[in-house]
Amino acid sequence: MNVLVVNAGSSSLKYQLFDMDKNTVLAKGLCERIGIDGRITHSPADKEGFKADLPMKTHADAIKYVIDALVDKNHGVVKSLKEIDAVGHRVLHGGAKFHESVLIDDKVLAAIEECIPLGPLHNPANLTGIRSCAEVLGKDFPQVAVFDTAFGMTMPEKAFLYAIPHRYYDDYKIRRYGFHGTSHRFVSARAAQMLGRPASELKIITCHLGNGSSVSAVKNGKCVDTSMGLTPLEGLPMGTRSGSIDPAVIEFISEHENKSAKEVLRILNKESGMLGITGKSSDFRDLHAEAKKGDDRCQLAIDIFTYAVRKYIGAYMAAMEGVDAVVFTAGVGENDREIRADVCKGLDFMGISLDEDKNSNAPRGTEAVISKDSSKAKILVIPTNEELVIAKDTVDIVLNRK
Repeated sequence: MNVLVVNAGSSSLKYQLFDMDKNTVLAKGLCERIGIDGRITHSPADKEGFKADLPMKTHADAIKYVIDALVDKNHGVVKSLKEIDAVGHRVLHGGAKFHESVLIDDKVLAAIEECIPLGPLHNPANLTGIRSCAEVLGKDFPQVAVFDTAFGMTMPEKAFLYAIPHRYYDDYKIRRYGFHGTSHRFVSARAAQMLGRPASELKIITCHLGNGSSVSAVKNGKCVDTSMGLTPLEGLPMGTRSGSIDPAVIEFISEHENKSAKEVLRILNKESGMLGITGKSSDFRDLHAEAKKGDDRCQLAIDIFTYAVRKYIGAYMAAMEGVDAVVFTAGVGENDREIRADVCKGLDFMGISLDEDKNSNAPRGTEAVISKDSSKAKILVIPTNEELVIAKDTVDIVLNRK
């Protein structure tokens, strides 16, 4: 069974085509600058890829080019559209409606649209990707929505409710949802496999660290707490996001700079975090380079970030009454040895002991155990694979439908 996985952004569309019988990626690529001019980068697994500037006024145009690339005589990986069996979509926000992945129909589309106020930057793009696929592949072509928020729906009320008037939850479903759920789900399950124990017996803290970052507490295979909230703005300081702050900061900036709440939120989302602290960059590679040159604010940004991650690890150990493994994943977590080392400093008293040599010598972007043999909790590096989770869910749902 071949599954096309689509992750649509406001002006981009990432894709991967999986052969789920062999559990392999046949091709992957990216359409970008949609609505501006258009560019596709197509990378087949066993053939030479290509890059091309192509007119993409809409996401439907992009999908057409993706299909053309997949069936192309020289660069394609399938003979015809008939060899693609289903499409799986990453959808950011499912609100309180969706606790798991679902087959997309008109009711599901309407529900995703209702969640736009909760995910105003992502849900419209996700809907566009779904509708564009329907336009190109046909309305009855099976499509599945895999929600970033679904994994967090197992949190208990004491973890997901905010201490605000309860009617705001009753009326608007304002609560902590959490994001990066597909990633946290994948790496926590893979951690259990690496430990050789059932997930139902384990307490795992997963650290998804990248430009967007979050930490989750996974107990007995279920998410019991997570750092992101109603939106991805809450929690850790990130590349350009502030993370958790005193809510009164919004009113303070608004009054002193004559800005609307919406304008302040844009600053907190786009101009804060590592970029805001340093005034230079949101990329940790840049921060390390500048810190080594003596830039104090770049070093400060790194320290603020790793301190925050360390605090969440301590908090989630308390919430779960212990931990069996701490997992690092995503771009920074998988590749930045210095960040991992800084996060783990001082955790030995809690039974989390990093082996400096193992950490320093771990190949970038590969699975590794980087804790000391004597460490009570294992420290693992696990590359995330959200697309594979989406593909697997799509297969399960489409086959069960039949």
